[in-house]
Amino acid sequence: MASKKILDTKRVGVERSSGFRGCQGGGLKAEGLSKHLPSAAAVREIVESVVIAFVLAFLFRTFEAEAFVIPTGSMAPTLMGRHKDLRCPNCGFSFQVSASDEVSSTGSYRGPGFDVVSCTCPMCRYPVDASPEKHRSFKGDRILVNKFAYQFSEPRRWDVAVFKYPGAAATNYIKRIVGLPGETVRIYHGDIYVRRPGDTDFQIARKPPEKVLAMLQPVYDNDYVVPEMIQQGWPPRWQNWPNSSENWRGGWQPSEDFRSYWTDGSLDEPVWLRYQHLVPTYQDWQRMGRTVPAPKPQLISDFAAYNTNRDRSSYRHHPGPEIENLGLHWVGDLAVQCELQVHSPGGRVILELVEAGWRMQCHLELASGLAQLRIDGLSNFQPQAKTPVCGPGTYRLLFANIDDQLLLWVGGRLVQFDVPTSYPPLENRRPQEADLAPVGIAAANGAAVTVRHLKVFRDVYYIAERGQTSAAISDFEPFRTPYQPATPERVAQFLSSPQEWDAFLYLRQVEFQLDNDQFLVLGDNSPRSRDSRLWEQDGFEYYVSRNLLLGKALLIYWPHAWDRIPGTNIPFPLFPNFSRMKLIR
Repeated sequence: MASKKILDTKRVGVERSSGFRGCQGGGLKAEGLSKHLPSAAAVREIVESVVIAFVLAFLFRTFEAEAFVIPTGSMAPTLMGRHKDLRCPNCGFSFQVSASDEVSSTGSYRGPGFDVVSCTCPMCRYPVDASPEKHRSFKGDRILVNKFAYQFSEPRRWDVAVFKYPGAAATNYIKRIVGLPGETVRIYHGDIYVRRPGDTDFQIARKPPEKVLAMLQPVYDNDYVVPEMIQQGWPPRWQNWPNSSENWRGGWQPSEDFRSYWTDGSLDEPVWLRYQHLVPTYQDWQRMGRTVPAPKPQLISDFAAYNTNRDRSSYRHHPGPEIENLGLHWVGDLAVQCELQVHSPGGRVILELVEAGWRMQCHLELASGLAQLRIDGLSNFQPQAKTPVCGPGTYRLLFANIDDQLLLWVGGRLVQFDVPTSYPPLENRRPQEADLAPVGIAAANGAAVTVRHLKVFRDVYYIAERGQTSAAISDFEPFRTPYQPATPERVAQFLSSPQEWDAFLYLRQVEFQLDNDQFLVLGDNSPRSRDSRLWEQDGFEYYVSRNLLLGKALLIYWPHAWDRIPGTNIPFPLFPNFSRMKLIR
């Protein structure tokens, strides 16, 4: 079949080339034009070059790369399916929400009852109007796929691959490879574990640093704090944190808009600024401006705004969000990013991430630039590295605890430590009360600093499902009892109540055994992905055979275009969406 494509493509190219030559003849040689137009030989050379370019393009498409359109949001936010671009009218944050349900599998419009009319902002949880009268839906990302990649190299874990769906060879799917031939793959507590041939124990599958960056999901961006909410009594998520000092002079002081914080370094002991996940419910927004109970901090969960789309018919039934879309699973793998402005020549800054009560820290000595990683309770874990964070200046930091490994970036560059920064299994399966304030920044030893552009991220959480009808339901179901109906308030209560968290000790785990030439593939948007975990319910195997792999996704070459120049009201049809053109990690 491949050789036939080559022959056909060559034949078409020759015919097109011959036809162009026949059209070039006498016209270009007409009297009086030779002084102003290129010679016939030059024109012929140009046309032949164009024809060859077309032929090469066809060959490239057939054998090297091919364009695909992403129809659904199973790989969001890495790749967008049909979606709507929205901007929260409350906090101003821009985000996407799925609109795939508006069309059928054939791409035809399903009718007004399926129009997406509402969703939820990921930053302030404000209910956002997404009605088609105000917001059109766009087709998914257009991507290029390297069809030659797996002819000469083995597929690698975490590759984004295109393949033929085992249940319908005419259908192309795109997912991320998480399991390789011969492995047994376990999904547990949101992570991937593998047991290779000859091994007796499972090991966590760690993402390479570039994959960690590509797969981080936003939890909160403090640039979009709403000061009016704070004035109405809703507390800021970043707050001064009590410590052993009775002298609060020298603690963190917020700016007027609560978007940045500073400390003057007058205290030697650490002064902490900590993040609490204080998220309003739909009912809180209905009562906002009136006296409401003080909110309780919650565990960070696998909430994804992309999945909060509500169609017109379900919205009429009950306008609030569905609990399956609120994120029911606690996520302990977190990252914090900030811009650190150092005013003092010395001192220390500490970045901290908490997972199940374990405190993962990065200590930065401002006078020397030395960074040291620590885990409270592991005295022999002390990786060190030299960093550019030395003396007064402004530095962009990102500290992550992902897949039992600590990572640090300064100015977008990964810091290389003197020893591995992975740590042994801590059996941290149950959150502790410390997880209600899981991210912290401290200044100590006289450090005078300002922090701004504070962002919290989480890792992808893979839900442990196998052969079920939906991956959106929790691994466990503590909400579904006759006496406590499944409501958003009940979810909020559960995520903020330590006495109920023993449920996390009994999460489901699922395993998949792979033979030679078999791969396990999962979507980044685990609650909305019909991937390997669920194929058995349709009567098919849970793996992708090697012969069904089509290639490796390369880049998003054409996201949906803009109708006007971004940031202006100047009409410009098909203005390229440069911000989303990128390599696929």
